[in-house]
Amino acid sequence: MLNNHKRRSPGAGSREKGFTLIELGVVIFLIGLMLLIAVPKVRDTMLSSGLETVVNHLTDTVRELRSDAVRNQIDYILHLDLDNNLIWTYSVDMTPEAIDNMKKHAFKLQEEVKIMDIYFSEEKKATEGEATIRFSRKNYTQPAVIHLAEKDRRFTLVFEPFLNSVKTYDKYIDFQDQMSDE
Repeated sequence: MLNNHKRRSPGAGSREKGFTLIELGVVIFLIGLMLLIAVPKVRDTMLSSGLETVVNHLTDTVRELRSDAVRNQIDYILHLDLDNNLIWTYSVDMTPEAIDNMKKHAFKLQEEVKIMDIYFSEEKKATEGEATIRFSRKNYTQPAVIHLAEKDRRFTLVFEPFLNSVKTYDKYIDFQDQMSDE
């Protein structure tokens, strides 16, 4: 028997399957671009301290509560448990059962981060127990100053009545000092 099958050499009319140098270059460029964007965010997340995480959480929560209060025309409460280092929120129209549910899903501060104290006015300072800050549907916030600590680092958050932002300081600022600046 004669074998009628002809063998083809790779260069004689057939095309081998594979990627071109341009295709590989485009893929490597896209992977590099994604890494360029993602790595700094991942690094910052992994290297950020617990204190910075709590500050970011509080400022984001305050911004959200203010806008929700005005949009929904309902007062909202930021609840801080200084003894257990918990933070949760609720609206004033919630049932006690719903508020308890919000407390069960509270934001827990990292073990090394502590809420040192909360000033509500020159006469009222909370250093233990639970404290609340009200966000009014009329775009008003109860003035308060929160002091946070992590080892030897301190942070101060200032909630002003009519400003939508929270002033943050990477040091301990006394309430009276803040009031004299205004």
